[in-house]
Amino acid sequence: MADDLPPDVFRTIIATFEEDLGRLVGELREAHEKGDLDGYMRAAHSLAGAAAAVGALGLEREARIAMDHRQPEPGATVLPRLLAEAKGALEALHALIH
Repeated sequence: MADDLPPDVFRTIIATFEEDLGRLVGELREAHEKGDLDGYMRAAHSLAGAAAAVGALGLEREARIAMDHRQPEPGATVLPRLLAEAKGALEALHALIH
């Protein structure tokens, strides 16, 4: 995607993704802490879509694990991996614009 778009458009996409990522991770954490399974699933679903849109495949994978109601792993296990993937995705995307 970085090669196919003008640099300013790519920067805008990354900035939007970063804003969405911060909001969605916050929603995911809050829902997990409150035991709000529906909110947790909604946030994970939105996060998976945002990650897929920018090619953050590891983050998308972890978000899909989080939103899978058949997933035997608790949020306390999935959430740290998801956060690590989110950080890595942002670092990789920022490296593309510098």
